[in-house]
Amino acid sequence: MCRVRVSMDKPVLGFAVVSISLALVIGVVNSETTSFCSQTPYPETCESFMARSRPLVTLTQFSFRETTLNLTLDQALRAHGLISAMELSSFGERAKVAWADCVELYADTITQLNRTVLVTQNPLAWWNAQTWLSAAIANEQTCQNGFLDLNMSSYLSSFPYMLSNFSKMVSNSLAINKASVLSAASLLGKQGGNRRLLSDGFPTWVSAADRKLLQSPGAALRADVVVAADGSGNYKTISQAVAAAPGGGSKRFVIYVKRGVYKETVEIKAPNIMLIGDGIDVTVVTGSKSIQDAGTSFRSATVGITGNGFIARDMTFENTAGPQKHQAVALRSGSDLSVFYRCSFKGYQDTLYVHSNRQFYRNCDIYGTVDFIWGDAVAVLQNCNIYVRKPMSGQKNTVTAQGRTDPNENTGISIHNSLVTATSDLKAVQGSFKTYLGRPWQKYSRTVFMKTSLDSLIDPEGWLEWSGNFALSTLYYGEFLNTGPGASTSGRVKWAGFHVMNKADAQKFTVESFLGGSSWIAAAGVPFTPGL
Repeated sequence: MCRVRVSMDKPVLGFAVVSISLALVIGVVNSETTSFCSQTPYPETCESFMARSRPLVTLTQFSFRETTLNLTLDQALRAHGLISAMELSSFGERAKVAWADCVELYADTITQLNRTVLVTQNPLAWWNAQTWLSAAIANEQTCQNGFLDLNMSSYLSSFPYMLSNFSKMVSNSLAINKASVLSAASLLGKQGGNRRLLSDGFPTWVSAADRKLLQSPGAALRADVVVAADGSGNYKTISQAVAAAPGGGSKRFVIYVKRGVYKETVEIKAPNIMLIGDGIDVTVVTGSKSIQDAGTSFRSATVGITGNGFIARDMTFENTAGPQKHQAVALRSGSDLSVFYRCSFKGYQDTLYVHSNRQFYRNCDIYGTVDFIWGDAVAVLQNCNIYVRKPMSGQKNTVTAQGRTDPNENTGISIHNSLVTATSDLKAVQGSFKTYLGRPWQKYSRTVFMKTSLDSLIDPEGWLEWSGNFALSTLYYGEFLNTGPGASTSGRVKWAGFHVMNKADAQKFTVESFLGGSSWIAAAGVPFTPGL
């Protein structure tokens, strides 16, 4: 079973966080409006919605951005309401699961759009908004994938017709925000975002308190609650401890998970949760759901995280469904500014789902076979070990399948200072299976490997097609100063989208430049390399 590539317009859903007045939006279509709309991917949709709004005195780049975002949020609220109220009597059980995913995803889209609208008056924060709008696009795609992956696309015709226009509005908003970021950066003489490095060498993205929690050997002693399967803690399951966390606020809620194997499915929706275990393969949370029994890849995750600011240390996340069950996720993260330190992710196909937003992985182990690091986040994996397992007969291994669908998204997968090698079961039969660095799940798929050791299992071509010529000229795949027997680029694919990068190219995909990690990772206390 293969993941389906989607080329149609994408839907989106969401849940209201703030109410939006349209009193500020601009009305009649004039030459000014036409000029601004002409710079978007869907100018006719832009002009149509602008014509429905009230006039203002003057339209500027920045007021145009504000107006468009308010209109898009208004449509997101409408979309979520219509989808939530859909008649489901003709839906089978799997289709109902996919529909429920859509309701949740559109709820998150409204959250992302609200965050974007709320930074309207702060040009320095618009760089962050590019991440949140990219997450909204990822949500649209994921909603559709729930139906497409199991050949249930006919159900999508039951969804509200207005979703096509809404999808175009999100893409327009992304393009407009990007243009505004560039304009503001030019005016302010900045590149967007606070990327100041702390003197201790950590990126500032994580607070001083979080740095201590991640570095201190005694951090577990300062946990808010303790999970122990033997009953010696506050709770016996991780899910019980997560349920006890405060629903909001900025205070870190630390859960110490004692050594043991926890067989449960965990959903973490509250912000600022931290899980501390006793070490890789010592504290293990495990499940065995696959797309076949969970209904969707999204729902198959052993651990799913949407709460922002999530941190994990010294944990193993596992899905034991096996290669024969195809898509089966060990961990799915849509948590913005999330950090995983000294963690392990074990599965086969689709092990680590970097769904959306900004994510940093340091000193982690990832195991899998097909597309096992995948999704549409802004993700950097640094000093990680990537272990390719033996797949099913007739399969090819692909380390990544990045899901960027819009050229203005700031998303991609960057693998830096890491190792890609075979597990013992694959090494014994390595000549019988081909292994590639990635394949283009979506049209603008973007993945780079930098200063990473590539073992002999990597095929000389390096990268694999998804379907014929699809995306080969629009993707961005790059390699920079990799080492090892699989690192030679002399036999690599000749696609227009493949690049042997120079230093300037590679610098764009570092923690500091790609993640803006200097403004948040250090607060978590994770050691990292900001540049190359």
